[in-house]
Amino acid sequence: MSIRVAIVAIALLAGAFIGTAADAQVQLTPAQQQMLNSLPPAQRQQALDAIRQVNAQRASGSTQSTIRESEEVEPEDGMADTDLEADDEEALRAARGSELVVTLMPLETLAPEEMLELEEDPLLGRLSGSGVYRLDQTGALTLPGLESVLLLGLTEDDIERRLSAETLLEVFTIDVRILEIERTGTAALVPFGYDLFKPQEASLTPPQSGPVPPDYDLGPGDTVRVQLFGNNNGIYEFEVSRDGILNLPEIGPVTVAGIPFSEFRRDLNQRVQEMLIGTQVSVTMGPLRTIRVFVLGDVNRPGSYVVPGLATISSALYRSGGISRVGSLRNVQLKRNGQAVATLDLYELLLKGDNSNDARLQPGDVIFVPPVGNTVGVSGSVRRPAIYEIRGRTTAKEVVSLAGGLAPDAFAEGSRLERVGERRDRRVVSVDLTTAEGAATVLANGDVLVVPDILPDLEDTVLLSGHVQRPGPYQWFPGMRLTDLISTPLELKPGVDDGYVIIRRETVRGEPVQVFSADVGAALRDPAGPENIELGSRDTVHVFSLSFGRQRVIQPLLEELELQATFDQPFQRVEIVGNVRAPGEYPLEPGMRISDLIRAGGSLTEQAFTQSAELTRYTVDAGDLRNAEVISVDLEQILRGDSTADVRLGPHDHVSITSIPEWQTDGSVTLEGEVMFPGEYRIRRGETLASVLDRAGGLTREAFPGGAVFLRDPLREREQGQ
Repeated sequence: MSIRVAIVAIALLAGAFIGTAADAQVQLTPAQQQMLNSLPPAQRQQALDAIRQVNAQRASGSTQSTIRESEEVEPEDGMADTDLEADDEEALRAARGSELVVTLMPLETLAPEEMLELEEDPLLGRLSGSGVYRLDQTGALTLPGLESVLLLGLTEDDIERRLSAETLLEVFTIDVRILEIERTGTAALVPFGYDLFKPQEASLTPPQSGPVPPDYDLGPGDTVRVQLFGNNNGIYEFEVSRDGILNLPEIGPVTVAGIPFSEFRRDLNQRVQEMLIGTQVSVTMGPLRTIRVFVLGDVNRPGSYVVPGLATISSALYRSGGISRVGSLRNVQLKRNGQAVATLDLYELLLKGDNSNDARLQPGDVIFVPPVGNTVGVSGSVRRPAIYEIRGRTTAKEVVSLAGGLAPDAFAEGSRLERVGERRDRRVVSVDLTTAEGAATVLANGDVLVVPDILPDLEDTVLLSGHVQRPGPYQWFPGMRLTDLISTPLELKPGVDDGYVIIRRETVRGEPVQVFSADVGAALRDPAGPENIELGSRDTVHVFSLSFGRQRVIQPLLEELELQATFDQPFQRVEIVGNVRAPGEYPLEPGMRISDLIRAGGSLTEQAFTQSAELTRYTVDAGDLRNAEVISVDLEQILRGDSTADVRLGPHDHVSITSIPEWQTDGSVTLEGEVMFPGEYRIRRGETLASVLDRAGGLTREAFPGGAVFLRDPLREREQGQ
């Protein structure tokens, strides 16, 4: 218990009796008695003295409490003040392998000649600016032109001050940021089990109350409550003396030190029956004694500790701050009179909930934590990746069991063992955990077992995306067609372009990707028609919208096709520009014609000239010259379905759809002022101002034609520019 908690406990106990009559007997509630019993002997006596003093002051009319929270109380040995209010969260500190962003900027106070000298210095020029640096395994930073600077454990502010002390860096202002990098894989492994002793995550405080086990050995300081009833009635409370003797009235002294409580109860019951005829006895334990034990070895706060009589090995370890990262969790030794009497394997407690070896402590016991033994790491697709301590001959199957078993997505066949070989070189050994031979592989100290995940790709699946109501993966089956994926127009969102659906297909891994399209509207109208194409496993079907651009989907597909292009297999790409809804580049499909490219471009716009179109085709002559050929296409016949006019396209073909001659957006003029009907009027090509004034009813009688003002946007912009 900390100093502050002890003082507050004394004050609470004392304050509980303010208002009690002076002649009233001091009675403790169970909670107050428990609080009093939890104090060490010296502080318990101080609390009793304070209670008596408060009652004495109350009897004399004084209401001022003599208990002050500022009183100094010496703690017992080993009783560190761990319960004080926690400090603010510590600043981030540099560790081995930490990455730092170091920014060096020239001082603003430098003279021009000093600044010029700095810029011309090649070394200072390299240092100037920002850079990312990694501390080595000793925690040292190496900058160009500087010897290694040890920064291990320093905060960002401390690092800035340390670097400022370097003569070479005096001309810079220094800013340092420590990057908090979340490590993955084997680099993220941490030793298993040491978080057990974090106060915020667990509480192994020794029990202060509750039933006393029958095998509890009595000792000096224990309190025994005896109730007699029958011929003799009474309730008594006795404390075992330092000599281990219990002085019982009418019975005499009884030696109880080292005797189990159950044996003492039977012995006392027999004594009462023999010596007090007609009297029966009930024996219970009162407040238990405190004992002093030693916690030594690789613990965070080794030393001597005073613990309750029911304390166990684990509770004493908790009082000492827990086992350090270099201590063993599997070989915690309990020594009594120089001999090891018990060994605690905390893995049994953590992994199986078995605390049968968590022995109860005796006065003078020594808990010794030796250094950690052999360790192995388990990383990847297991339930609890960590570094585990192993004992004796341990197989890969047993280590995976320590790690909680394989995860559902584990690829056990592809597991590997990373180890340091006999010649002190790093090696990788393949381990198939699905076989008896692989599972029986014996691991050595320092090994890391890596269990990879299965491949993320979905098999026997078709992915539907785009302008649909329910995008996502769907199960594929042999013979599946487009209408099995999109069975009704209700599955398409409003504004869909059902005439062009693009499909990306993967055949065999490593083979070229295929891209082709379909007309989902035609497939829904005629499921038996050719547009209801058959789908393959891992196909991706994308449905486009009429309002959103489609190049964000098409462009990645074109990049894939371009990467697949070779000398004898050119880039399968075509382009359409002009008066279509979605001009741009599109994948060249097998057997693709101009009508298919128009369908890919979202069909023609209303201003498209449907009589003819222009096809530009590029050819390479004799392998050394590329020629362009311009072909006039009868677009009207293509739209009517004439297959002879519908030219088949080749790689890099370019189709241009022109607009109707003299097509323009509607123009308008605005008449204001002294006209009969002012307002906005639509105009036709070549129409004059006089014609528009006639349509507006002419001028009013108050009009002054000579002062009319004619405004036009280009003229206004020109005047503003001048």
